Amino acid sequence: MKPINQPWIGEEEKHEVIRVLEENAFTSASNQGGKRVQILERLLERFLNINNVVALNSGTAALYATLLCLGIGPGDEVLLPSFTFVATANSIVATGAKPVFVDINTKDYTIDVCDLKSKVTKRSKAIVPVHLYGHPADMEEISEIATAESLDIIEDACQSLGSTYDNIETGTIGKLGCFSFYASKVLTSGEGGAVSTKDKEMAAMVRMIRNHGMIEGNDTRRLGLNLRLPELSAAVASVQMSRLQNLLDLRRKNSMILTELLLPMEDRIKIPVESEKKKFNWYLYTIAFQKESTRDRIQQALIREGIGVTVYYNPPVHKTPYYANFGSVNLPNTDWAASHVLSLPVHPHLVEEDLKLIVGSIKKEI
Repeated sequence: MKPINQPWIGEEEKHEVIRVLEENAFTSASNQGGKRVQILERLLERFLNINNVVALNSGTAALYATLLCLGIGPGDEVLLPSFTFVATANSIVATGAKPVFVDINTKDYTIDVCDLKSKVTKRSKAIVPVHLYGHPADMEEISEIATAESLDIIEDACQSLGSTYDNIETGTIGKLGCFSFYASKVLTSGEGGAVSTKDKEMAAMVRMIRNHGMIEGNDTRRLGLNLRLPELSAAVASVQMSRLQNLLDLRRKNSMILTELLLPMEDRIKIPVESEKKKFNWYLYTIAFQKESTRDRIQQALIREGIGVTVYYNPPVHKTPYYANFGSVNLPNTDWAASHVLSLPVHPHLVEEDLKLIVGSIKKEI
């Protein structure tokens, strides 16, 4: 089986986990976090070229904490794409705010700036662009809208660690950025996440929120929860940081091979393409077919061949049973993508023969 994603865990990670166990230092309730949490935060700051990173126990926790940081709650609206993992919307609902679903463009499946602009109201407080599949959203245009409407930007960079927009790391362009270290991500700690920001005060607030609103002891000063990243997870992620660039390079190499192999079929398959401004981390290699029936047939054929192709995301968030109760919304590009895209494995464990097998299986069916 060639899974859609596979973490790269080596002896170094195992060694660091054993060290944590031997030191009996599983976690820390201090405001600054445990020793390995702090190491991970410094490594991420260096990689992202930003002054403040705060580690948390998931990407969802990162999204929720940033919304709380901005004081978003009941009566507020937050704009986001529906074509994303449900955590983006769930975090908004958890604050009591209303998610306002925006359509995507079909070029790279990120938020459509025209539809975004049309859905801003007096209740709008923030925009959450999602760098889906590792494709950076149109941050220049989004920033212009945010500035004109006095809105904050929280980047959902949970899938885009290592992607850049105009040579700037995603997650460092808006007021706050959110990352995930879930098992499938380009860098993993099993579960985990982080918030990045240029604002020192925002970072201090996130540290409070991740630790029950406390700074010293039981001095809760604002609403917070246990969103702390355990030392065991931080140990794994810190080691992963030492090979992150290599992991990204291997993904890029595999994506280039896939592109070269798929090009003869580009009249029938939409292939992901970077632009001068947008450089992908190749978290997922997502193609699209002209017909829904073709996508579904090829997906099933590849699965029978032991290739873990996956559809991200069908249904989109606004059509899930829970969010359908929020009212109907017309998102034609989102609906089209949900029924036409297919994500292929592109992770570092794959070799050229695996990629030839994947494309050969598609060629037989298309």
